[in-house]
Amino acid sequence: MLWPKLPTMPQPTGTVTPPAVVEPTTISSGASTPPATVPASTRPTVQLTPGTALALVGGGTAVVLVVGAVLVSLLLAVAITGASVAVCALVIRSLVNADAKRR
Repeated sequence: MLWPKLPTMPQPTGTVTPPAVVEPTTISSGASTPPATVPASTRPTVQLTPGTALALVGGGTAVVLVVGAVLVSLLLAVAITGASVAVCALVIRSLVNADAKRR
């Protein structure tokens, strides 16, 4: 009753196929076959006009400025928080020392 029951491995059902055998291929050093030509792409090519390039540069500049402003504001928030914690620690230490001197 307290002995664990180990599950048995199920036997495969149906047809079992043997693994495929991969035969090595030989590499010939002779250049008997011409190189394959790449078919021309049917997709249209992107053409940048001066207005489009200017819009891309302006968009990229705006993204860099926004990300920079966010990062600087986060750094400023951390600096202000650290300074306020330091001031609080000094005030608490001053109060504890003043209370210890009175006794």
